[in-house]
Amino acid sequence: MQESPPESARDTDEAAGRAGRRLPNWTKLLLRAAAAAVLVAFLARKLDWPVFLDLLARCDWWWWTGGLLIGLLSHTVAAVRWAALARPIGFPQSVGTFIWRFFEGQFFSLCLPGSIGGDVVKAYRLAETTSGRLLAGCTVLADRLTGVAALGVLAGTAVAAREMSLGLPATLGVGAILLAAVMAVFRLGVGSIDLLLTLIPEEHATRRFLSHLLPYQVQPGLILRAIGWSFVVQMAGAVAVACIGRALGITLPLAAWFAVVPLVALAMAVPIRISGAGVREGLLVLLLAPYGVKTDAGVAVGLLWFLATIVTGLVGGVLFMLEPRPAARPEAELPANT
Repeated sequence: MQESPPESARDTDEAAGRAGRRLPNWTKLLLRAAAAAVLVAFLARKLDWPVFLDLLARCDWWWWTGGLLIGLLSHTVAAVRWAALARPIGFPQSVGTFIWRFFEGQFFSLCLPGSIGGDVVKAYRLAETTSGRLLAGCTVLADRLTGVAALGVLAGTAVAAREMSLGLPATLGVGAILLAAVMAVFRLGVGSIDLLLTLIPEEHATRRFLSHLLPYQVQPGLILRAIGWSFVVQMAGAVAVACIGRALGITLPLAAWFAVVPLVALAMAVPIRISGAGVREGLLVLLLAPYGVKTDAGVAVGLLWFLATIVTGLVGGVLFMLEPRPAARPEAELPANT
């Protein structure tokens, strides 16, 4: 009777099989590009091109510039939020450095598929060692999670208020409940750090790494303040898009943009697209339709929003190019044999 292969050999073969079934990066990029192209082509077929081009020709670029400046301000506040999360756990750089790195990340997010590439660059540029970059990656992840949490609370509150025709007190109550739920989830996650530390031997490098995150546990106000900054960021982002809409003659109340923009931003946070192409415009058409905004105007808002995103990314590219590169370090002399 034929002997079965050892367990380790079978595990190795299974791992190799799983690795072989994974799609290469170029295939994933191609699929994302194809999905974006399909979405753009679908929207293009729905456009009344003379009306669409006339909308763009009549754009009030002063309003668009105002939206761009508010968007830049919101990114600056987001960088301050990141600094508030990173400095207490061992990154003493100035707030200006975090702003610089944040805009660099915006540039690489524009160039690379999805937003993860920009996050990787931010972590890589913030620290100089592998362990430091891993910890920096944790701060970027925490920054992302607080931003998504604020997006979810804003979007959920706005949608509930619209669907149930809630008044101001009831709307604030829904927002408070959603915020309390988010804070409970963060508290539970951060509170599990102690449990993880008890499961890891004291001399293990992972234990030392996780111990750097303890300030999030002993100072829960750090997360609370970061979520507060996130509300400022997301509300400013909605106001920026409202200004872009106003540039095209779309005069909706801010409450409508607070309901629409966070939902679009949440969808764009999923790394399945290239710079949000097609997703942004398609969702704007879908979500603005109940407010009487036609397809041509919705696509035009998305296009001008994308243009503002490109300008923001180029600001980060300029900052990346302007930063002086450190001089090459001389090789250290080896100690003499004794």
